[in-house]
Amino acid sequence: MPKSGVSGYAAISARVRAMYSSLLSPQDFARLSDAPDFPTLITQLKHTAYGPYLENLKDRELTPQKLDLAIKGRLADSYHSVIQMAPEHARPLLKQLYRYFEVQNLKAVLRGIVTDPSWERVRDVLFPMGSMTVLPAQAMLEAGSVGAAIELLQGTMYYETLSFAMKRYSSEQNLFPLEVALDLYYWRQLWHEAKRLQGQDREQALRLIGSLMDVNNLMWVIRYRVYHQLSEEEVINYTLPFGYRVRDEDVRAIAAGADLVTVVERVFPGIPDVDTLLEEPRHGLPQLEILLKRHIMNQCLAAFTGNPFHIGVPLAFLILSDLEIQDLTVLIEAKSSQMSAEEYLPYLLRSVAA
Repeated sequence: MPKSGVSGYAAISARVRAMYSSLLSPQDFARLSDAPDFPTLITQLKHTAYGPYLENLKDRELTPQKLDLAIKGRLADSYHSVIQMAPEHARPLLKQLYRYFEVQNLKAVLRGIVTDPSWERVRDVLFPMGSMTVLPAQAMLEAGSVGAAIELLQGTMYYETLSFAMKRYSSEQNLFPLEVALDLYYWRQLWHEAKRLQGQDREQALRLIGSLMDVNNLMWVIRYRVYHQLSEEEVINYTLPFGYRVRDEDVRAIAAGADLVTVVERVFPGIPDVDTLLEEPRHGLPQLEILLKRHIMNQCLAAFTGNPFHIGVPLAFLILSDLEIQDLTVLIEAKSSQMSAEEYLPYLLRSVAA
C-alpha cells in the first residue's frame, strides 16, 4: 500500500510550506511594479528569491528573453525538489504536470524546424527542464524536416500521438493539428493520473487539475469559435469532452453557437462582468482569461488551509509558482517596452496597488 496521509506527506508538507513562504509577497510585487525601467527591475529581482538565478548572467546579457528564461530556472528547481520529496504514488501526477513545459518545448522545436532551424535561437526559448526531459531537442531541430524529427521520438510517450497527427500535417503543411494533438494528449494523461489517486489525494487533485483543465478547455472552445471560425465538428474534435465542471454538453453547446455568457457563468459562478467581457469577445477574452486564472489561484490558496497531508499542497505550490512566473513575464515585457502602469496592471494576476 502506498504511504498517504500524515505518514506520506509529513516531510513534504513542511518543506513545501517553507518553499511557499518564499514566493513573492505583495510588497515584493509592488516594488517590482514600481521599478521605473528594465534595469531597475533586474536590480529589484536580484534582491528576491530569484537572485541566485541571475548571478551568472552579465548585465549586458540580460535581455527580456534571457531574464525570463533565467527566472524559469527557479520553477524548474521547485518541480525537481517537489517530485523527489513526494510519496511514490503521487509522483506520476506531479511528473505529468511538469510535462506541460516539455510539450511547450516540443512545439517550439517543431516551429523552429518550419520557420528558422537555428539551435541558438530555439535553445533560448526552451524551458530549462534539465535531466527530466525525453526530447532530443537539438537533434530534432537539425533533422531537416518535421517528419524526420518526429521519428527521433520513437520510444517516447509522444511518438504515437504525433505519428497519427502527421497525416493531417502532411496534407495541410500546418503545425496546428500536431500542436492540438499534443495538447489533448497531455491533458488526457494528466486527468488520468489525477483520477488514479484515492481519498483526499484524488479529491484535491481533481479540484486543482480540473480547474486548470476547465480554464484551458473553455478558452480553447471560445477561441476556436470566435477567432478561428472552426466548424462545430472541428471545435468538438479539438477540445476535451470532460473536466471538473466543464461538461461535454458545454463544449457542444458553444460549438453549436450557444450563448457564451450562460455557459461561462455556469462553469465558473461568481466570475465578475462575464456578460460585459463577452459582449465583444475578441477584446474581452484576454481579460476573461485573467479572471479565470485568478479563480485557479484562489483554488490553490485554499489547499493550504485545513489538513495539510495531501497532494493538494505540493500541487498548489507548483501551480502558484507558475502563475508567479507568468506575472513576472508581464512585468519584464512591460518594463522593457516602457509600458505605463495603466497598460499592464490589468494583465497581472496578483493585484498591485497603482
